Amino acid sequence: MDQSGPAAVLARKLRGAAGLFKVGNQLFTSEGPNVVKKLAGLGFGIFLDLKFHDIPNTVAHAVSAGARLPGVRLMTLHTTGGLEMMRAARDAAAAYGKKRPQLLGVTILTSMDDSTLREVGLAGPAAIRAVELAKLAQQAGLDGVVASAHEVAGIRAACGLSFLIVVPGIRPVSSSADDQARVATPAQAVATGADYLVVGRPITGAADPRKSALAIGREIAEVL
Repeated sequence: MDQSGPAAVLARKLRGAAGLFKVGNQLFTSEGPNVVKKLAGLGFGIFLDLKFHDIPNTVAHAVSAGARLPGVRLMTLHTTGGLEMMRAARDAAAAYGKKRPQLLGVTILTSMDDSTLREVGLAGPAAIRAVELAKLAQQAGLDGVVASAHEVAGIRAACGLSFLIVVPGIRPVSSSADDQARVATPAQAVATGADYLVVGRPITGAADPRKSALAIGREIAEVL
């Protein structure tokens, strides 16, 4: 198996410093399913973050295809696709039994704030809309949601302790917010009750990605 390529190089550096490896749209579009196989071959669990959003039949087939890939533990789809679409995704994943990936509904992207919600015709504020979308995802039978740290407390109160909450937009104190509107430090996100943190550019863009990942891990450990 070819283990070359930037993603595999980064993965080797992060062994023991990161739990899952996120494969998003940019990486998947560049390298396709083979990159998932490469990273799974290095021992990483995969967070397949492709944010499916289409008609129910199409999303069901996409989820089924993703579930067949090795090592995929988490997979995303947009909650704004609606109840029928999310239920179709749930049923497609259920066909894989205990080996199925856990499905996460994306609520409100962390790059969006109340003003951008208004631009696309969605009622805000973001905190309220994210909780309502999380409740819809739970009704559809999804395992959890992706939401900013600012919405975790509300979602936890509405959906319970067993509902997974994955928090992106994580920025250590010394990092830039980049194009994110609703960010939090690792400590803040964990303190709110997040189950998983998604950390991208503060690690991938660091001069020493492993050192950065370990520092974030220490910050999380201090809160726990």
